[in-house]
Amino acid sequence: MKPGIKFSILILLCLLVAAAKGMSPPRCYYQIRVYHYKTAEQEAALDKYFKGAFQPALHRHGAWEVGVFKTIEKDTDKRFYVLITLPFKSTLQKLETRLAKDQQYQTDAKEYFDAPYDHAPYSRMEVITLLAFKDWKIPGIPKLSASKPDRIYELRSYESPTEKYHENKIKMFNDGGEVWLFANLNFNAVFYADVLQGSHMPNLMYMTAFENMEARDKHWEAFFGSAKWKTLIADKQYDHNVSKAEIIFLHPTEYSDL
Repeated sequence: MKPGIKFSILILLCLLVAAAKGMSPPRCYYQIRVYHYKTAEQEAALDKYFKGAFQPALHRHGAWEVGVFKTIEKDTDKRFYVLITLPFKSTLQKLETRLAKDQQYQTDAKEYFDAPYDHAPYSRMEVITLLAFKDWKIPGIPKLSASKPDRIYELRSYESPTEKYHENKIKMFNDGGEVWLFANLNFNAVFYADVLQGSHMPNLMYMTAFENMEARDKHWEAFFGSAKWKTLIADKQYDHNVSKAEIIFLHPTEYSDL
């Protein structure tokens, strides 16, 4: 079964189960794994591992569509970002145990696991755990026609000065309608989520997608020029809720599900 078909069936099952129980759909959990690398050799090793071992194993163990991205060429800090979507907290908690017991994965990833210390496939690795916003509980699948090398995925990270301001910024997205402003302007959002564990906290992250950089710039021009945004940013209740913003531009790999 193709990942996209499996993804759709899993979403449908979640929606049907929730509806049968008179409940709203569960909020997805996300894990972002960031792999820093320096050389073409490391890049090739990671590509081989993700495509041939890690991504297939994730599909076997309950992960929905797995996004694998690389930073754009202009970024001097070369990184892979692997976005893993899991429908339940229990699936996230059991993921490492299941991977460790997966003999197919252990065989497929043997070269990666057995890399010598002086030929490691990456320079550093980070893991970020996130919970989807209440107004965007399940991930979106961008509807893009451009070839994958041309597509731009924009990952944004918003840190807040305190936990209270962080909750205020999340409120701005949900109750304030920022999420739906993005939707109305066709930003092709993949996710909006609260960072539960990571090196930068308190923090939220979200990802949008575009045909190319020119399309991205036009979308943001429309966003900042919209009456809704001007009203929202002028609302004093949301003052000072972001202390640091980081923007990361990514291209999907040719084997990425997203």
